[in-house]
Amino acid sequence: MNLNQITVPSNDVIVSIDFYKKLGLRLIVEALPHYARFECREGDATFSIHYVEKLPDGEGIYVYFETEKLDQEVDRLQKGGLQFDQLPTDQSWLWREARLKDPDGNQIILYFAGDTRKNPPWKLES
Repeated sequence: MNLNQITVPSNDVIVSIDFYKKLGLRLIVEALPHYARFECREGDATFSIHYVEKLPDGEGIYVYFETEKLDQEVDRLQKGGLQFDQLPTDQSWLWREARLKDPDGNQIILYFAGDTRKNPPWKLES
């Protein structure tokens, strides 16, 4: 089994399309006003947005996009007008992360973990 598609809810798919295009995702399906799908620049995963009348309560969904050039990517996005809640920061779990929210409040984490994503020092033995 392989995870290859994530979908997040949105109250305004058109506004969300603009946000995710600024992040660098490539729009491949536009079924307005209810749905849009993107390809990630690297790998084979896709990401989509679907319209909902009411967003979920709480903190929203957390979506992680990995890039080896995290600091440069954050700089590019800031210059493009996106505002971050947290600039690139080294975390105790050995990832470097920057955080922002999409227009619907979903948590977007840009990060770089390298080998520690799947092989942290505390990994369970199989």
